[in-house]
Amino acid sequence: MYAVIKTGGKQYKVAAGESIKVEQIAADVGQELVLDQVLAVGSGAELKVGAPWVAGASVKATVVAQGRHDKVRIFKMRRRKHYQKHGGHRQAYTELQINAVDA
Repeated sequence: MYAVIKTGGKQYKVAAGESIKVEQIAADVGQELVLDQVLAVGSGAELKVGAPWVAGASVKATVVAQGRHDKVRIFKMRRRKHYQKHGGHRQAYTELQINAVDA
């Protein structure tokens, strides 16, 4: 059984036993979360789609880690204008272990 959930403005297809990295959630490591914004639930050829959420569906997950992704380098340059600008960004994430998909 799998589910399509929405968290952090993005959508993720998840199944029990998987590990995913999502936008940072304010939770402690080891804390169990219930994600109730479930857009769709599927099992084999059967698919239940919500409008916008599937009624009564939820996904249980455990917070495995909090961290930051690798640095994304930003470099801007205008040729022949003596303009160069360097920057960088590290996006924070929360790693979740999916425990169960309840429909």
